[in-house]
Formats: sequence, structure tokens, C-alpha cells
Amino acid sequence: MPFRLLVPLGLLCLLLPLHHGAPGPDGTAPDPAHYRERVKAMFYHAYDSYLENAFPYDELRPLTCDGHDTWGSFSLTLIDALDTLLILGNVSEFQRVVEVLQDNLDFDIDVNASVFETNIRVVGGLLSAHLLSKKAGVEVEAGWPCSGPLLRMAEEAARKLLPAFQTPTSMPYGTVNLLHGVNPGETPVTCTAGIGTFIVEFATLSSLTGDPVFEDVARAALMRLWESRSDIGLVGNHIDVLTGKWVAQDAGIGAGVDSYFEYLVKGAILLQDKKLMAMFLEYNKAIRNYTRFDDWYLWVQMYKGTVSMPVFQSLEAYWPGLQSLIGDIDNAMKTFLNYYTVWKQFGGLPEFYNIPQGYTVEKREGYPLRPELIESAMYLYRATGDPTLLELGRDAVESIEKISKVDCGFATIKDLRDHKLDNRMESFFLAETVKYLYLLFDPTNFIHNNGSTFDAVITPYGECILGAGGYIFNTEAHPIDPAALHCCRRLKEEQWEVEDLMREFYSLKRNRSRLKKTKSSGPWEPPAGPGTFPALERQAGAREKKRRAPLLSCPSQPFTSKLALLGQVFLDSS
Repeated sequence: MPFRLLVPLGLLCLLLPLHHGAPGPDGTAPDPAHYRERVKAMFYHAYDSYLENAFPYDELRPLTCDGHDTWGSFSLTLIDALDTLLILGNVSEFQRVVEVLQDNLDFDIDVNASVFETNIRVVGGLLSAHLLSKKAGVEVEAGWPCSGPLLRMAEEAARKLLPAFQTPTSMPYGTVNLLHGVNPGETPVTCTAGIGTFIVEFATLSSLTGDPVFEDVARAALMRLWESRSDIGLVGNHIDVLTGKWVAQDAGIGAGVDSYFEYLVKGAILLQDKKLMAMFLEYNKAIRNYTRFDDWYLWVQMYKGTVSMPVFQSLEAYWPGLQSLIGDIDNAMKTFLNYYTVWKQFGGLPEFYNIPQGYTVEKREGYPLRPELIESAMYLYRATGDPTLLELGRDAVESIEKISKVDCGFATIKDLRDHKLDNRMESFFLAETVKYLYLLFDPTNFIHNNGSTFDAVITPYGECILGAGGYIFNTEAHPIDPAALHCCRRLKEEQWEVEDLMREFYSLKRNRSRLKKTKSSGPWEPPAGPGTFPALERQAGAREKKRRAPLLSCPSQPFTSKLALLGQVFLDSS
């Protein structure tokens, strides 16, 4: 169906790409091809160092050239780097790693694992690799993308997390033992992001496998957080998942909360879910009203709105990118430029930055090579073409190479003031930081596809369109193809129809049996009218309502609509 994008006239000049060779403030323009190769070299220096010195451990320790397990003994860096390999064009190594994971990955282990981290890194990484595997030349099995070894591994990992959701509030514990479930003495206090960061991975998993349990638990957790917001529309930082009472009442957009807001927006786009977007827009009003000051975002008390911490956290740097996804480009650029000044001051973003004092916060001076500011630059560059965003990419490459590069990879910067290093290279460096840098400098990458090309895949359930673009990145930068969620839906609906027919058959059979016992004269007729099988009708009604939603739809786009990345449009209800 033809797609017409209507853009408010006032945004037209803003949205026109600027000349990519325009000089920056220092008179030079970063050369995308040059920095693309520099980023690729960074990736392989880190990746090869991990393989040579740390595999099969989770992460590399670059100062001692060895490895250690950090999040559960999954060879985590290998999973996190897998889709980055394809984005860099290395299909042969992608294929090799898929075989390695099939042969070695095991989730039946007696390990206490973070529910949040296992979801975003392991489940998200495996789902993304599964959906990209055909593009990478992997010989996929019949029924793909609705089946496949990587999908089965993702499902197995996600099932290990489900016991964490068995709480009175439907909000999950933060930690689960992969062999035994939730430990009896496990703390019930979980951060907000650890509760609200599942809908992207779990809804994808439900759509591909036909099992609704994953999306159901993710939605239940999201809704309970929504119901727990304060009267002024804010959520706190940590909550007791048994009682539903807030334990930490600081409200902001940063650590402990960040990806909850991110997943409301990305879940809304991925699932075409207006309710999730409406929830975010309500939060966004409260965030602007109570936490925003001069295009900075502070921390406030969730019930009163009074400032509790006048700090900028490096994790907050995702926010301009999220603003771009809802079309708020002007505010996104203002906030991005604030954050960029901090980068220029230190050659990186300190974990905490005191805004009134203009300096780092004690014991929070480090920079573990986080991706968030680069992520926002990538999104905003796609939306505006502003060369300032390429300058951030250039500065990031130069800083990281100069400060953190060592013989065995790249080391966390322990202190940005004196450039002391720490003996760790987080797996997100290869999953996110390098990936977003590369995509910033590679405008023709398949990830940026605008729908002009696509692949038609024949599945047992009909024809399926994949690879048309509009990829949704999970919070670990693992891209999910939104079209894939519709490839296996017929399977799920047919499964529901069979279940409904079987229930009806056995229900009618029981009624016949009862009628025979009463020796009723005259022919038996099945009961008629509403209310005969209330439980069945409720299930069928809910499913019929779900089926009525169009599989792929473009929402109406009046001139009051707001532009978001890759043509995704939501109505302006702010």
C-alpha cells in the first residue's frame, strides 16, 4: 500500500538533511568513510582480544588479559557481539559463532542471574541473531522465522526467567537462579527498569513461538508500574515487588528508571500499541513539568516534585534519542548539546555530573565506555543530518582510542580526571558503543533501510516480508525486525481456534452425558444464547478482539502528527 508521510510545515526545514561535508566548529568535517574504518578496527581489536584471552568467560579483563564471568556464565560477549558482526559485514564469523553457541550454550546451570541483564543481553541478543540469521547466510530450517535453534535458545533462557514474575504484584524479582528459581531469601526490592524492560523481547518471543505467556507477564509488569505512579504522574527508583510500595522515591530519567520509559515508546512502535504510547506521553508531561530545568533533567521526589539530586547521569544520555522517536527533535537537540558539552569537558561522560557545580561527583568519576550519547547522536543524525552529531562520533572514537585502548582490548575508564583505568571491558562495548558508532558513520547500512528493499519469505503460514527496515533496538542495541512479529501470527491464531473448538466439543459432550442421565424425552438441542459458556466466551471474545487488530497498519497522519524516525508516526496528544 502506498505510504504518504505528511510533515508539519514548520518541521520541514529542520528535517531536510544538511550537507554532510559541512565543517564543524573547528573548521573540519569528520569523514564518515575514515571513521567507519576506525570503528571497525576498534571492534576487531576488542573482539579478537576477547576470543584470544577471555572466551568462554562472559567478559574480558583487558589489563590482565584474561576473562571472568559477570552476568551468569553465558559467554556473554560472544552473544552481545553477534549481530554487530553482521552489521560490520562479517557473515563468516557470524555463522561460526552461531555454531559455537549451539554447541556450548547451556542454561541448566546453578547460577544466580540478573533477570534484567539476562533478558536484554541474552534473550535479546539471541532473538536478534535468529531474525538476522538468513541475511547472514545461515542455512535456516523449515518454518523459519517461526522456528530455529537460536529462537529455541532464546525461549529456553526466557523460561528460566518466568519464576521471577510469580509475585503478588506481577512485578518480577531482580534475580533468579537458573536451576532452582527464585531463592527463598531473595530481596523483593527491584529497580523500576528491572520491572518495565521486557515488552520488546517478550512480545517478540510470544509472536514467534505462539506462546502468549511471555508477552502477558511483560504487560502485567508494565501495567502494575503504571498503576503505582504518584498523584503527580512520576515513578520512583526502586519498589518492593511483594507489597507494591516504593522503597526509593527519587524520580528521574536515569539509572534504575531509564529503559522503562524507553520500552514504552519502543513497545508502542513495535506492537503498534496506542495505549503504551499514551502512557509514555503522560509520563513525558510530568517529566517536563517537574524534572526539566534549562534542558537538563534533574532528580526529584516522586510525590512532591522537589529536587533531590541536581545531577546528570551518563545513563540519561539515551533521552535525546528517545525524544527523536516521538518526533520532538528540537528539544532533543537542546538536551543533546548540553550533554555534549560534558563530553568535551572530560573526553567522556562521567557516571554522575553535578550540574550547578559543573563537575564530577565524588566516586562517580568513571566512564565504562557507555553508548548512550552515541546512541542519541545516531538517532538524531538520521533525523536531521546535522554534522555536529558526526563530530560527537569523531570525538568518541578519538577519546576512547587515546584513553582506554590497551594491548588486550579497551578498558573501562575509572576516573576521567586522571585517566586511570579499570580491569573490565563490558560486553555492551561491542553490543552498543561500537555498533552505534559504526551506524552513525554508515548511512547505507542495511539497518537504515527505508523500505525500498525487502525479502519475501515463504513460511508454512504464508508469505512473510522481512528486512524492510524500521528495526527496533532493544536497550542492549540488539535490532528486532518488527515485520517478523507478523510472520507466525496465523500459527498462533490457528492454535487458539483449535483450543476453542476442543473446549466446545468437550463441553457439549458433557452436556449430552448429563441429558442422557435425566432420560429427557425429545431430541436434545445444544444450549443457545449468551452466557452459556461464560469462560469460553470471555476467552474467545478477547482473542477475537485481538484478531481484529490489523497485522500491519499505518495510522492516520493529519498535519497535527509528529514525525518520528523512519516514518513511524503517532498522533500529537500532548
